[in-house]
Amino acid sequence: MKTWLGAALVALLIGVAPGWSAEPGTPGHGAGRGPVTDLPMPRFVSLKASEANARRGPSTAHRIDWVYRLRDMPLRVTGEFEHWRRVEDAEGKGGWMHFALLSGVRTAMVTEDMVTLRRHPQPDAAAVAKLERGVVGRLVSCAQDWCQLQLGRTRGWVEARKLWGVEPGERFE
Repeated sequence: MKTWLGAALVALLIGVAPGWSAEPGTPGHGAGRGPVTDLPMPRFVSLKASEANARRGPSTAHRIDWVYRLRDMPLRVTGEFEHWRRVEDAEGKGGWMHFALLSGVRTAMVTEDMVTLRRHPQPDAAAVAKLERGVVGRLVSCAQDWCQLQLGRTRGWVEARKLWGVEPGERFE
């Protein structure tokens, strides 16, 4: 057995895969780019499935720690190993999910109760709706500390600091 293959097998058996780490700030957990996809790390994605398991390690042999049942839920990718992505939710909980369960469509979750969805990205703009904590919407764009959300047919703007699923100061269209 080749040395790297033996090391990878041992690493998987003890729950540590080469190229990732569970510790923030170490290779595979955050700063930089993913070793598999070369996409930015960390990054936000959304749950593609209406039910998905988050596992202790990057294979179906690992124990299931969480079962997510909210389609479109925003998740942060913090690690990559082959076809597996280490994700965490708004509470910092998570685990490893197969990449097929995840989508690149950006969504965000409201983090406060009764947040006002506004017609324009201004604090005094007309209200479109009030959103409860935990509401998830599709992110259309973010600029100047405001993000445009789409919830069904309704669109409006929310202060970015009241959402989980965007980085502070993040801008995109």
